[in-house]
Order: sequence, then C-alpha cells, then structure tokens
Amino acid sequence: MKREVKKYLYDIKISIESINEYLGSERDFFKYEENKILRRAVEREIEIIGEATNRILKIEREIVIENARKIVDTRNWVIHAYDSVDNTIIWGIVTIHLPKLLIEVEQLLEK
Repeated sequence: MKREVKKYLYDIKISIESINEYLGSERDFFKYEENKILRRAVEREIEIIGEATNRILKIEREIVIENARKIVDTRNWVIHAYDSVDNTIIWGIVTIHLPKLLIEVEQLLEK
C-alpha cells in the first residue's frame, strides 16, 4: 500500500475518532441538533472523510472501501448543498455507517 494511501486512511480514522469525541458517550440527537458548533464540526469531519476517500480511489483503485462512492457523494452534498443539509441524515451516517467504516479502515491500516 502506498504511503499516501495510508496517510488518507489515517485521516479518515482520526476524523471518525474526532466525531466520536465531539459527540461523547451520550449520543443525544437533540443536543446535536441544537448545537450549531457541534453540527459544523461533525460536518467538517465528514468532508475530510469524503475527500480522503476520494483521493484513495484516485490513487489505488484496488483498495475496497464499502460505500466509497456514497462517502464521496456525502462530502459533495455537505459542501455544495450546505444550505439543505439534513441533520437526521448526518446523524444516521454518524451512528450507523461511521462505526463500520472505522473498523474497515483499521483493518486496511493493519495490512
């Protein structure tokens, strides 16, 4: 695996861990929805995850990241449709999809 790819995988891992840290163990959607700074921080980390995934796909197509295209599309949505970001969709991504992605990235980094 190329050094650049490892760096991007590490960036994804750090962003997911940062989101987990921001949300804490409570994982309260209503607190998330009410806190503009928290929402923006989470959205920024999602942008980083999507950009890093996009860069990986361009460098090393052999690496399989489940839902990679959806990850990149989400990044594009958060950036370009910033005025229509749906908090419930972001919450679903954070609580359902990112834990799976973290496991996947950690396995790739172990190779």
